[in-house]
Amino acid sequence: MVPWSQPCIVKLRQDFVLRALEPHANVSELCREYGISRKTGYKWLERFKQRGVIGLEDLSRRPNRSPLRASGDAVLEILRLRGEHPRWGPRKLAVVAARVLGEDATPSVRTIARILERAGEVRRGRGATQGERPTDAPSTDLSECNERWTVDFKGWWRAGDGSRCEPLTVRDAVSRFVLCARLVEDTRAETIKGLFEGLFDEWGLPRAIQVDNGSPFACTRARAGLTTLSAWWVSLGIELIRGRPGHPQDNGAHERMHVDMRFDVEDLGAPTVAEQQAKLDQWRHEFNHVRPHEALDMQVPSAIYCRSPRRYMGPRPQRYPATLETRRVNPAGRVRYHGHILRIGAGLRGFDVGLQRTGDLAVRAYFYEIDLGEIQLTQRRK
Repeated sequence: MVPWSQPCIVKLRQDFVLRALEPHANVSELCREYGISRKTGYKWLERFKQRGVIGLEDLSRRPNRSPLRASGDAVLEILRLRGEHPRWGPRKLAVVAARVLGEDATPSVRTIARILERAGEVRRGRGATQGERPTDAPSTDLSECNERWTVDFKGWWRAGDGSRCEPLTVRDAVSRFVLCARLVEDTRAETIKGLFEGLFDEWGLPRAIQVDNGSPFACTRARAGLTTLSAWWVSLGIELIRGRPGHPQDNGAHERMHVDMRFDVEDLGAPTVAEQQAKLDQWRHEFNHVRPHEALDMQVPSAIYCRSPRRYMGPRPQRYPATLETRRVNPAGRVRYHGHILRIGAGLRGFDVGLQRTGDLAVRAYFYEIDLGEIQLTQRRK
């Protein structure tokens, strides 16, 4: 048996191949003579036929893509992006780096992970807790932009000068596009309504708005939970969707966005409210136009979102069936009905309601298509 461990191993392979190519050669016997398997013998024969003597040399075992072989420009770009976005993982970095380097010059996700590890950019240990990291699972019941906007206030924090920073956030549920991230002076309905008038002028109307049960979006003591703000939304033809009290996961993707905002904006801080708003504007731009989203198959929200075809034209006309009597809600939130004063709710002041007698001492009230419930006729007009 010929030992294959000698330095002249390529010469031995050449001898084996030349003998195997002779007429009437018995390849099996030659393999036994040279101490190799038939599979190996035929491998060298095939390489010799394809590439000649050079094909008998050992192929390089170096991986095709390696963190040590990534170009200097690629490594620098990866580390630059990581410095700007320390919470982005290899998948996001790969997508964004490819916009600068090109697909062919961008290292693989696995290679980027190794680059980060060797640069000391991998943070060990647990991240945020389950309560801090709500799911960003896709809304499987929605398919088009502006089918639903999700709305909430991000928990407030202090700017460097002590000023209170409380952002109103509005987001399209399908595309994840953030329509608004605006610090507000207060959370009164009039203030928030003004912001939404601007949003509706710019982006059109959604079919539905999802909110929690807090002010100014809802009032648990009011009929149908309607407030001045939510009653106005209804008047525009927008469906109201409210989460269950104490269940923030009902709006989990929106809460997940707030986690990103906390790490990327709140935790970094700013001296003044104006500078904090500038950071919020930059964060919103990157969230919508730069950062890839796993839930969107690594696309950016702006590549998916489009303006709503439903234009903002003001409140709809209030027309009730002939079987209902119409009354205008006064500034105190009441209406007069056949000698009775009915408490409807201050959120509906200035609007008409439809009233339907359901018994000698009861009447059912409606606001557009919303059933406000039955009202007992117990309070006489004075």
